[in-house]
Parts: sequence; C-alpha cells; structure tokens
Amino acid sequence: MQNITRLFDIPRYQAQHCRLDAAMVTKYDGEWKSVSSEQYLEQADRMSRALLRLGVQANDKIAMISMTNRTEWSVTDTGILQVGAQNVPIYPTISEEDYAYILNHSESVYCFVSCQEVYDKVMAVKDQVPSLKEVYSFDEIPGCRNWKELLKDGEDTGNQEAFEARRAAVTPEDLATLIYTSGTTGRPKGVMLTHNNVVSNVLASKERVPFEYGGTALSFLPVCHIFERMILYLYQYCGISVYFAESLETISDNLKEVKPNVMTVVPRLLEKVYDRIIAKGAALSGVKKALFFWAVKLGLQYEPYGANGWWYETRLKLARKLIFSKWHEGLGGNLETMVSGSAALQSRLARVFAAAGIPVMEGYGLTETSPVISVNDQRNRGWKIGSVGKVIKGVDVVIAEDGEILCKGPNVMVGYYKDPEKTAEVIQNGYFHTGDIGELDHEGFLRITDRKKEMFKTSGGKYVAPQLLENRLKQSRFIEQVMVLGEGEKMPAALIQPNFEFLFEWAKRHEIPAGSPAEMIRDPRVVERISEEVNQANEQFGKWEKIKQFRLTPDIWSVDGGHLTPTMKLRRKIIRSLYKDLYEDIYGHYEER
Repeated sequence: MQNITRLFDIPRYQAQHCRLDAAMVTKYDGEWKSVSSEQYLEQADRMSRALLRLGVQANDKIAMISMTNRTEWSVTDTGILQVGAQNVPIYPTISEEDYAYILNHSESVYCFVSCQEVYDKVMAVKDQVPSLKEVYSFDEIPGCRNWKELLKDGEDTGNQEAFEARRAAVTPEDLATLIYTSGTTGRPKGVMLTHNNVVSNVLASKERVPFEYGGTALSFLPVCHIFERMILYLYQYCGISVYFAESLETISDNLKEVKPNVMTVVPRLLEKVYDRIIAKGAALSGVKKALFFWAVKLGLQYEPYGANGWWYETRLKLARKLIFSKWHEGLGGNLETMVSGSAALQSRLARVFAAAGIPVMEGYGLTETSPVISVNDQRNRGWKIGSVGKVIKGVDVVIAEDGEILCKGPNVMVGYYKDPEKTAEVIQNGYFHTGDIGELDHEGFLRITDRKKEMFKTSGGKYVAPQLLENRLKQSRFIEQVMVLGEGEKMPAALIQPNFEFLFEWAKRHEIPAGSPAEMIRDPRVVERISEEVNQANEQFGKWEKIKQFRLTPDIWSVDGGHLTPTMKLRRKIIRSLYKDLYEDIYGHYEER
C-alpha cells in the first residue's frame, strides 16, 4: 500500500498490515459486539455508496452528534470522508441554540444522531436549518430514519466505479473536518482541518507512544473532540482493538471487563479516581491504613528513571506489591499507559500513578493543531513530570517575547471557517499563536505556565496566573472546582465549589448536622475548615498571588449549568456573572476593611 496521506487510508492500512478480528467493539443490550478490520471497511464502503446515492457532493458537510463513542460513529466518519465530504462533529451537551448555529454555519446537509435525546434536540431546531435534508439515527427511534437503511442501500455496488473515482479524487490538502471549538466565550469557531493536518499528527504521535499490535484500548473521551478522534485513528494505525465505554458512569465496570492496556484521560477523571482511592484508604484502620498512606506518601515523591536512588526503589517495590497492585486491579489489571490531555495535569497525580505502575504521559495541543504539539514518552528518557513532553517531529515551536507558545507545522489548521479575520489574528508569519504561556527547558521539554488570556494584573500591577493557583487548590479533598478572580482588583480571590460528597462525610465524622449544600456552605465550621485548605495552598505562592478572600457556591458546576465547557474548562465570564453577588461581596467587603 502507498503512504498514508488521507484519513480513510488508515483503516485500509490496518486491514492489510495489522488485521484484527475485533477492530472496534461496542456493547449493545449488555453484550460486547465486534467488527473485524474487513467488516469495518465493508460497512464504511457501503456507507460511502449510499451517501453518493443521496446526492452528497464533494465538500458537503455532514453533522454527527453522539452521546457515546461507538462503532457506528467511526464507520460513518470513514464513509463520509471517502466521498470527499466533511464530518462536522458536534458536542451533544450544548444548547439547542448552539445546535442551530453550528448546523446553519456549516450548512450541514445531513445529520447523524446517536439516540432519542439528541434527536429531540435536533428536531427542535430543524426548521431553522434550511440546508438540513434528513436526520439518521444509530439507535432505533420511532419516526427517525436509521443508519442501517444506508448500510442496506450501500450493498448495491452499481455505483462502485463512481465511488472509487470520488475516493481517488480526495487529496491530502482537502478539508476533512470542521470542528467547532466549545469556546469559553462567544460563538464557537469552526476549525478547518485537512486530511494532512490530522494524518501528519497521527504519524508523528506514533513515534511517541508505546502502542503495540494486538493491544486493547478503552475509549470514552468525547470523539467529537480532536484529541480522542486523533487517538482513534492512531489506534487503528497501530492495530489496537478499540472498546467503546458505555458511559462515564460505567467506566469502572468497563475497565474490569475490557482490561485495556491503554486509555486516554483528562486530569479531572484522574482527580476523581484518586479521590475515590484515598477515600477508601481513609476508611481503613490500624496497620492497613498506616501501610496505605505510607505507600501514598512514597508515591507522591516519585521521580522517573530511578532518580530517587536504590533505597527509594526498594521501598517502592514493596509498596507496589502491598498497596499499588490493588489500584492496578481496580483499573482492569493490564493498564500500562494513560495519555492525558485537554488540561494541565497536577504533578502529584503524575507521580502517584507512575509509582503505582500506571504512568500518565501528559501531552499538549489544541483543536487548531490537530491536536498534538508535544507529548511525553516514557522510553528513551523522554518523560519529565511537570512538563508536557518534547515537541513532536515536524512541528516547530518558539516562545515569543511575552512567553506565548507559537507553533508551525503540518498539523496547524487551514483557518477558521468563514472567518478570515479571526484566522489572521491567530496565524501570523506562518505561526499559530496558541494563547498559552510556556517555556522550553535545556533538554527540550515544554512546560505550560498559564493561558495568556486568563492571566490578569491586579490593581497593584502584579501578574497572577490563575491556573497555577486553581490546580494547587484542587489538590484539597474539600475542593471540587475553583475559579481565581482579581483582574484590576487589589488582591486575588476565589469562588469555590466544595466537593460535597467528601464534605458530607467530613461533617458526619465531626458530628456536624448535614443540611442542604446551601446550608452547609454557610456553616462557620465548614468555612473555617476550607479556609485552612486555602491557607495551606497559599504557602506555595508569592504575597501578591495569595488568595485573600473566597466564597463557597452551593451549585455543582457543570456543563448543563453553563459553568463548564464540554471539555470541562471553566467558562470564566459566565461563572463570574452567575455569582456576581459573591464577587461584589468579596471586593466590597475587602474595600471596607
């Protein structure tokens, strides 16, 4: 086979060079059902022939909205790309208003949905989208056409010649997808990525991951995000069997069933896993509890490549046998590597999971860079905790005078769809301006220090990097989410959403009556206890950076509540607006002192 230059070349490469009986596996009605490499291709080709019969033209846009990752998504994705059309993945959890905006802005002609919930949201706005001809569903939904109709229609090979001609006409420079960034402010922007953008990223990332033919992966991060989508192509290229998790709630069960070798994660998931493990350890007593926390303390001091010396490694070996082996079992027993992206990973999590024998390889990138710019690699001393690894092959990174990370390479997007002005703002002299502040150390490891747009200056002229403070505060078991404030004000402050699950446990142990979340956050004993956590975190920061005031919020910050983007980033302007009274109370109260 010729070189892989287009995304749909990847499953063909798999079928020829690393064939799998279970290329992709999804659970239906309690039973895992797989498709082989050949079956996957056959279904994708049938989808392509059916789309041609529907009149789909090259450069038509076809939207896909799925609540879960599943075989149907990937098959349809390949089917769309093979006819020169573009896949427009949409986050299922966004509002109907945003559905309408993206469908209209992209001028999508067809839409594939996963289930009743998504179908209802699309149908609520369908009349507002004149370009949309039909909606197809993966699940059986009364009144909705099913994707199986297209697979059936595509069995007829009468238009095979036309299909092959269309597929052959697709070039590496052709657009493959429009991905609308969730955005923390304003309307989402449509990121234009070509086949070459993503293929180059797959091939360069392959050199940094220890994926081996015949391994197993568990996929659950949203495939509408370029991180998980690129990884899915990478799994296919490497000959890894992909099992799709049923939901975020079933991850624990699915890990035990699938026993994967690798999975992608976001820091928020690792934080939750770690908190649950610590809660179980805290419930132990006597020698078992002492051993547990001895192992955790040891793990938090971990350094790669035996840097702590033989005595540390001897104790770590014992800790792995007595304690960390149970962590390993809880995550399926076979997990060798986790790849983390989307947000900054706390160093303590990187250390403790590595100590447990499940290293987390943190990477860095954006939708606009397809996405990987850099990634850690455990092999060849290519891993440094606290960094996002070394820049991948073919990509050039420079640090601007103000500290901003600039990136040039085959992975950088063509631009924002129908928005040349915003494109010109971020791509200058061939370099994409990431909006992140960072540094390259003497060994070539990239470190991210903050988001350029999120850094602020106090009225005293001091710069504050909120993410550094937020990540430190979230190490507390009492704190679930936190947003640091203070632009133009005398001092930094914070809005904090407590970890109510842990808070209620703590209250019970201290014989504090458990009321509603709103009542709990007003209890002076709760406020005082969280104040201790804030003061402890403050010790690591300069005087001008310390959190001088905070307020607790009664709500669970969520995507549906508008607090978070679909990739779990803070919507800072919205959060400040939602808690305007708390903001005014913080700074009004401070001024009066």
